[in-house]
This record gives sequence, structure tokens and C-alpha cells, in this order.
Amino acid sequence: MLHWRRDVRHFERRAVRETDMRDLLRCACLAPSVGNAQPWRFMRLRSAAIRATLADHIDDASASASARYADPAQRDRYQSLKLHGVREAPELMAVFCDEAPSAGHGLGTATMPEMLRYSTVLAIHNLWLAARVRGIGVGWVSILEPQAVAAMLDVPVHWSLIALLCIGYPAEQCSIPELERRGWQAREPWPDRLFER
Repeated sequence: MLHWRRDVRHFERRAVRETDMRDLLRCACLAPSVGNAQPWRFMRLRSAAIRATLADHIDDASASASARYADPAQRDRYQSLKLHGVREAPELMAVFCDEAPSAGHGLGTATMPEMLRYSTVLAIHNLWLAARVRGIGVGWVSILEPQAVAAMLDVPVHWSLIALLCIGYPAEQCSIPELERRGWQAREPWPDRLFER
């Protein structure tokens, strides 16, 4: 299962069953969280107007990001990548972290307040694995301005955007990540990431 836990960008148009969406969210909320604060806030984005505005925002951010690559060949490679499926995915979900949750009573955040955000990421990971078990793909869109998206969605000021997720059935199944297949970046050996003192 973990070998095919892909960041999906190409989706079929068929809808995800409502019972599956509810199960994904139920599984997400089983994640551990600091102080049992459960700081995750999920927002399903169903409005066609919001989807179009988000897609345009992401495309603009991607165009700006391509300017970071001084080498024209690298810039062309970047621009050839499909970085999101916001227009195609049947489900679009914004995931926020409530930075001031009433649950948890502040336990575990005095010295590491970022634990609230880490807890939210664990909920996303649970959702992602639960999706994979059901043959559903997830894509995490990171080429965006979090504050701009939060403003678009009119959320409370103490909510921080953690993820914009595209959810749906993958258009193709492949055991090799798309960025690796496209020559952008291969997965490096896990022992190279282990250190000891």
C-alpha cells in the first residue's frame, strides 16, 4: 500500500461515493494529536466558483515559481509538470489547523506550539492511507499562498492552511511516482536519511 501512496494529479471524472468521503474523514479524525486537541478543520470545497478561483491562483503561483529557475532547460521542465488536479478532481478539500483549539487545554504546546500543525498533518496522512485502501487517490497542492487561500475561504483568523487536497480516482496506476518517471527527482535510499549520535 505504501509503495503506491502517490501524490495524484491526474483523476478520473467519476464521483467519490459520499459514504467513502465520510469514512475518509472519520479515519482522519482518528489521528493522534498533541493534548488530544484534535486541531484539524476540514472544509469541502463544492463551489465551482471557488474551485475556478483557486485553480487560477495556483496557476499564477506556479508561473511565478518557474522564474526561480535560472536555467531555461530546468524552467521548461518545471513548466511541463502537472502540479495539481484542482480542475479535474471530483473532491477538493482544504485542511486547516486551529491554532487556538478549545480541546486539549494547551497541553504539549507550551514549548512546541507547532505540534498542533504536526497533529493536523497526521490527520491528513490517515485520510491519505484510508483513501488508498479504497482505491482513491490524493494530491497535495503546495504551489499556493496560504494566506490568500484562507482569505478566499473566509476562515477564522486563528486557522492556518495546512493543505489543499485533490481527491478522486487516479486516472492511472503506477508504482513509480510521476516526478520520478518524468526525470525530476528519484526516491533516495532510506539509509541515507538515518543518522546516529
